[in-house]
Amino acid sequence: MHEMSLAMDIITAITEDARMRKINYISRIDVIIGDLSNVLADALELAFFYLRTQSSPLINEQTNLNIIREKARSRCNKCMREFTPDYRIAICPSCGAENCDLISGETFRVESYEGCEMDEN
Repeated sequence: MHEMSLAMDIITAITEDARMRKINYISRIDVIIGDLSNVLADALELAFFYLRTQSSPLINEQTNLNIIREKARSRCNKCMREFTPDYRIAICPSCGAENCDLISGETFRVESYEGCEMDEN
């Protein structure tokens, strides 16, 4: 399950950035997962749930992982119709052309996070 290593990478990256910004607590992490990204949202949530109390002092039981789903979309290069593909290689449902571009759905990234800054005292 590569979602465990992805969750660890997210926690590590957010922790490093938060420390540079003098943030002492992460309350929410927003992650975009595309339908064709080969990342299982449920497995990522489970891995994050397991790792969140063990991997970083800035992340704890109250830290939420907010998963934003990105729908897969393709565009036909012949008739320019946009549609939802079943697979990465899509055939246009309007004209039958095989020359279609995937325009969304492969994304996997941390979009943002929220936290509380450290007191200057």
